[in-house]
Amino acid sequence: MTTTDMRYVILQHQDQLQYVEMPAEYAYQLSALNLRLHKEISKLTADHVPSLPRAVAECDHLELLRPEASLLNGLTYINELEQSFAVLQEDQYPLISLLTEIRALQAQLEQWYEEYEEAQL
Repeated sequence: MTTTDMRYVILQHQDQLQYVEMPAEYAYQLSALNLRLHKEISKLTADHVPSLPRAVAECDHLELLRPEASLLNGLTYINELEQSFAVLQEDQYPLISLLTEIRALQAQLEQWYEEYEEAQL
């Protein structure tokens, strides 16, 4: 992958930062999804609603300077996000709508990575 293929979404959870490497054309979708999740999460009535990091920045180039910092693959991040919401015991809006949005981005990323891998062969 070249750096022009990727964009980085920086998420903050309490005093920790997460760096998610996304295909450039999908980074904005992850940021927008994160903002929507934060807007809707307080409406969920299920037990053990996941605690979400907040999207704080996007950038085209990222150089990590701390050895303990690492990049998280965008598909890995969205898969973990989907799993954390899929286990909730709630069948009402907004969970169904949120899961639909998460899964739509998940499917787009799966296809992007599949096409990318095929192009590398």
